[in-house]
Amino acid sequence: MRSAKLFWTLMFSVLFVASAFSQEKKAAEEFGYVGVKTCKMCHMSTKSGKAYKIWQKTKHAQAYTVLASDEAKAIAKKKGIKDPQKADECLACHVTGFGVDAKLKGPKLTLEEGISCEACHGPGSAYKSKKVMKELYEDKIESKTVGLVLPTKETCVQCHNKKSPTFKEFDFEKQAKEIAHPIPKAAK
Repeated sequence: MRSAKLFWTLMFSVLFVASAFSQEKKAAEEFGYVGVKTCKMCHMSTKSGKAYKIWQKTKHAQAYTVLASDEAKAIAKKKGIKDPQKADECLACHVTGFGVDAKLKGPKLTLEEGISCEACHGPGSAYKSKKVMKELYEDKIESKTVGLVLPTKETCVQCHNKKSPTFKEFDFEKQAKEIAHPIPKAAK
């Protein structure tokens, strides 16, 4: 009885995460990635919550470059991976837009930006304009209609999970505060 309950709990968890992943994948299939430099244009100022500057100080911003570290290379070697900066199993959680069709990746999206805005908030091609962002903040349009994802714990655990060779217990509430960026004053 207990093993059956555990089985169904695990199955539900897997399906729930898979569902969240498939929703984001669907958004990625409908909308294109514009790259962090496009987001930066509007999210540098105090008025916009300084989201870009906050992101720059996070481990997410260094997610790709950390793969070149001696520690990452040692971990990769133990797993039979020659170059972590070229290995799919590493890139899946260390770059934005991994695995999506190349035609959906705009010219400004780079591996070097690591885990940037669009990794958490969805591809920005349809919501990048000031007009659309204003309509979102004024509740004139729904975020999903333009591909904007409001990240949840399920968004994060796609990578912050026990599959990671450097996994440490993931506390969503605590870690969300570490990367939090305020909603722009103009949007309130």
